Amino acid sequence: MTPPWLAALLDGEAVDGAPARDWRLFEVSSDFGQQAAQGHIPGAGYLDTHDFESGPLWNKVPDAALMRVLLEHGIRCDTPVLLYGRNPLCAARVAHLMLYAGVRDVRLLDGGFAAWLRAGLQVAMGAPRRYPSAKDFGSHFPARPGYLVGMDRVRGILDGDEGVLVSIRSRGEFTGQISGYKYISARGEIPGARWGHAGRDGDVNSMSDFHRPDGTMKPAAEIQAFWSAAGIHADQPVTFYCGTGWRASLAFFYAWVMNWERISVYDGGWLEWSSHPGNAGVASGDGERENDRHQREYS
Repeated sequence: MTPPWLAALLDGEAVDGAPARDWRLFEVSSDFGQQAAQGHIPGAGYLDTHDFESGPLWNKVPDAALMRVLLEHGIRCDTPVLLYGRNPLCAARVAHLMLYAGVRDVRLLDGGFAAWLRAGLQVAMGAPRRYPSAKDFGSHFPARPGYLVGMDRVRGILDGDEGVLVSIRSRGEFTGQISGYKYISARGEIPGARWGHAGRDGDVNSMSDFHRPDGTMKPAAEIQAFWSAAGIHADQPVTFYCGTGWRASLAFFYAWVMNWERISVYDGGWLEWSSHPGNAGVASGDGERENDRHQREYS
């Protein structure tokens, strides 16, 4: 969704692709207090990423806790949910977990809150909206468990199971030049992973390979082109991962809106994999050789 589309929806205008009744709009962040002075989109509620993931590995909270937070904010399986963030990766992380849970209609504001401000649209001050809670989710929970996988599935792929493992990390992270994170000392990559692109080295919030300069999504054809060059295709089971899940969630969401059906996120990512005794990591340079024939034109 675009800022003008969302503004028209908020104004009660008829818009193409309008969600069903009782939709919810939320800002997603890990620290709303620091950002409140900028205001927020009128009518938006607030979701905190800490209610959806927890340390030390920053994996998804248990299913019971995930369902509880959704119900507290009035979200059922049939509730259309519109999300945005100052950092779009926050919104993507929550969007992915909502899809995993079984929420059927989840949308992201293209370009995030920055795009809303650039459009010169209205902001509201004060506390975010509080939606009434829901009594039940309305379907089996989680309804799409295959959208999230663990270490056993990754090991299965490495042992020859059908599927491709896709690293949504910067080039320097992928080739082992940097870890990318202050709290992850290990450098390298999961053996056999293909490079799915991300953004600037040293910035784990960058997805510039996927975005225009204004932060909006590049055309789907461009994204699918560099994935195809890496041997990543829609007819394969594709598992995305990054360091802890945020960048992988945005890649997952873009694949989802492009109607890729056999997709998932490895929740633990490089943090979990590199922390586990006995897991092999690709030393600097090995990932380059593994993917050189696919990636040379995109290096």
